[in-house]
Amino acid sequence: MSLASWFRWNEPPNRISQRNPTEMVVETLMMELSWQTKQAEKQQRERENEYRKIKTGVDYGWLVSYPKQSYDISPGERLQLEDMCTKIHPSYCGPVIIRFRQLIAEYEPEVQEVSRLFRSVLQEAAEKIKEEEEAKKLARQWNTKNKTSLSLTTFKSRSRISPFISDIKTISEDVERGTQPTRRVWSMPEFRNAK
Repeated sequence: MSLASWFRWNEPPNRISQRNPTEMVVETLMMELSWQTKQAEKQQRERENEYRKIKTGVDYGWLVSYPKQSYDISPGERLQLEDMCTKIHPSYCGPVIIRFRQLIAEYEPEVQEVSRLFRSVLQEAAEKIKEEEEAKKLARQWNTKNKTSLSLTTFKSRSRISPFISDIKTISEDVERGTQPTRRVWSMPEFRNAK
C-alpha cells in the first residue's frame, strides 16, 4: 500500500458548494440567532439557580437536568426573520452580527426578548442599506447632471473667430495698407514710425 492512498493526494479537491450568497447570509444570521437564544436561556437558568440558592440557602443545582433547548421561536416568526435576513446584503452580515452581540451584551435580555432584539437589528441594517442605496442613486443622478452641465459650460463660442475677416481695426492692418491709423483709445501709447 502506498502513502499516496493514505493521504488521498490523488483525489480531486472537494469543491465548495456554489450556494447563493443570500442563502448563506440567511443561514449565518439564523445560526447566530439560535446560538444567542441558547446562551440567553443558559444565563436565565443560571440566574434562576442563583435566586433559588439565595432564597433557600441550599444548592440543588447538581440534581437538576435541563433539556437541551426548551425555548423555540414560533414558525411564523422564524419565517418573518428569515425574510428580513434575505434583505441584508452579504457585506452587512458581519456588522449585523457584531451589532446583535453588542446589544445582547448590553441588555442581557430574557430568552423571549432575543428574537425581538434580533428583529430590531435587522430593521436597523435594512434602513441603513436603503439610505445608502438612495445616496448612491442621488450621486449617480448628480454625476449625470454634472456631465451634461459641464458640456454646456465648456468655453466654446458659437461664433467663429476668423483672423482674416474682421470689423475691428488693428494697427497691423493700418500699417499693411499704408494708411494713417485712427487715434487709439486703448491704454497703451501709440508708436509711430518716422517717415
